[in-house]
Amino acid sequence: MSDFFHPKLQAVEALAPYRLRTTWTTGEVLDVNIEAVLRGIPALTSLLDPQVFSKVHLAEWGHGIEWFDAELGADNVYAWAKEQAGEVSHQMFDTWMHRNGLSLNTAADALGISRRMVSYYRTAQKAIPRAIWLACLGWEATRPKPKTLPRALPTAKEYALAHA
Repeated sequence: MSDFFHPKLQAVEALAPYRLRTTWTTGEVLDVNIEAVLRGIPALTSLLDPQVFSKVHLAEWGHGIEWFDAELGADNVYAWAKEQAGEVSHQMFDTWMHRNGLSLNTAADALGISRRMVSYYRTAQKAIPRAIWLACLGWEATRPKPKTLPRALPTAKEYALAHA
């Protein structure tokens, strides 16, 4: 994985049980709570012991965090931290693309941006502006037909029925 695709970790520190402070090559310092991840994956339950959890350290080359017998990928940790900070993560953007069956080109057309920017957002090379995320949600809510623009937004009732 090159620097182009995902930020690398530069430092990690256990703050309290299940909370980490991470420092990234982007210059960001982000805190992340990974308790739900640890409780949701049986192979990681040993990390619920505060003594074990406190022994967190960087994986080789900054591509993840690890303990004696467990590790989490940097791209996942970065996405979780961004989401917990109230920002849009590359994983959210990628999930939106997959959920709607969009390629780089069709996502670019849907949002009115370049294919390159879609790639940057999907790979965490650039931060995803809130306006772009709102455009993603709006596009998904209206689901325009190819080569047309929606004329109106659905009513709350229509939206609820379409997504029930």
